[in-house]
Amino acid sequence: MNYMFKTIFIPGNGGGSPKDNWFPYLESELQKLGIKVINTNFPDAILARKEYWLPFIKKLGADENTILIGHSSGAVAAMRFAEDNKILGSVLVSPCYTDLGYENERLSHYYDTPWDWHKIKSNQRWVIQFSSIDDPYIPISEARFIHENLSTDYHEYKNEGHFGSDKGKIDFPEIVELLKAKLYL
Repeated sequence: MNYMFKTIFIPGNGGGSPKDNWFPYLESELQKLGIKVINTNFPDAILARKEYWLPFIKKLGADENTILIGHSSGAVAAMRFAEDNKILGSVLVSPCYTDLGYENERLSHYYDTPWDWHKIKSNQRWVIQFSSIDDPYIPISEARFIHENLSTDYHEYKNEGHFGSDKGKIDFPEIVELLKAKLYL
């Protein structure tokens, strides 16, 4: 099948897998729309270090027809990738822009250099963002800062936590509907 659009799912650190959270649901729904989905294990899954993940995203074929869908540290990787690479767009779920004082986040090296918000924004057509006030890991101030700097299509919830196992989230129809609208499907 010749796909017009492709998505690459980027999990959070700590050993995220293609079967986690809402990834299987989203994979199935996007494939029904004729979108190619790459939902695979990433190398260095515990620390999710920049030196391994950004080249891996490139190796998976991320280009101007690709949508990066990142959860947590995966959303951070999507933003860093977009700093130096043109993509179609991104979906950031529970992103942050600082290491939040977490050792594993610091070791990922995503936070070692200043963010180039202008490049992240100009290297893609749009950014969709989901955050929740009750996220136990990411303060809402982090999400709002990213929204302000990237002018994201911003969706703030009150009780979705970290959009994953903490709330038992196994589907995410909002992403499907927003991508359908962005892609005119």
